[in-house]
Amino acid sequence: MSKKNVICPSCGFGKNPPGATRCASCGAKIDDESLAQAKAGGGKAMQQEGIDVLWTVIATVVQALLTGAIIFGLPAVVGALDFEGGNGMVSCIPIWFVGGVIVGLISPGRTFLEPVIGSFVVAIPTTYLLVQSQTVRVLPTFLYVVMAAIGVLFTLIGSYLGERIQLGPAPKTVPAT
Repeated sequence: MSKKNVICPSCGFGKNPPGATRCASCGAKIDDESLAQAKAGGGKAMQQEGIDVLWTVIATVVQALLTGAIIFGLPAVVGALDFEGGNGMVSCIPIWFVGGVIVGLISPGRTFLEPVIGSFVVAIPTTYLLVQSQTVRVLPTFLYVVMAAIGVLFTLIGSYLGERIQLGPAPKTVPAT
């Protein structure tokens, strides 16, 4: 039996003890067939190789357009909507999540960090503008920063979800007889 740690074919975690049947990180099943498939594919099923500058710019544009259109543009068109202050910051969280899903769906390869960087870049001026626009419901600036961080985290979740949807279901394997 091998004394080397086993690399998870699903998440790439490399510190599983020899002979492990489940990944200690993600819980995925580790068997000979999945290890063979992982070795054929490089063993990095859902790991990002590097940051693509083009997709970082695209993700920033997508996040800026979504945020600008919904948070700042929509209230200008529909007077009944009011996204000033804390309401706008709370609304940014699902908007950035959707932006992460969109970029995860359309980008080739593994791009988890690009939408996160894009929403972080968009979160800075958005948070500043929403803090400046609060009139009635006044929140401390610290809460705006926390909500922006939550929005950036949800972007990561959305981009991962978009990548998983893009990959499609796992291929069905026929049991060996």
